[in-house]
Amino acid sequence: MRAYLENINKAFESRARLGIMSVLMVEDKTDFNNLKETLQLTDGNLASHLRALEEAGYLQVEKQFVGRKPNTTYQATDAGREAFKAHLDALERLILDNRQNE
Repeated sequence: MRAYLENINKAFESRARLGIMSVLMVEDKTDFNNLKETLQLTDGNLASHLRALEEAGYLQVEKQFVGRKPNTTYQATDAGREAFKAHLDALERLILDNRQNE
C-alpha cells in the first residue's frame, strides 16, 4: 500500500461530509439552513453528519438567537481544515497513481 492511503480519512467518506467540508473550506462560516439548501439534505441527515464531524473535532458549532429564532452556525476547525486537505491530497495522489499505471 502506498503511504498516501493512510491519509484517506473515513470521516469524509460520505458525500454529505465531503459536501459539508467543501462548503466550509470556501465559506468561513455558514448556518444550518444554508448547508441544508446547498447540499439538498434533510434536517436529520444533515444533523447526524454535522454531529459526527463535530465529535471528530473538525467543526466548531455556535448557537445563538437572531431575534427570537435559533441560529446555528458552523465553521471548520484548524484540525478539520488540515485533515480535509490531507484527505483531498491523498485522493488526488491515488487518482494520479492509477492513471500512471494504466
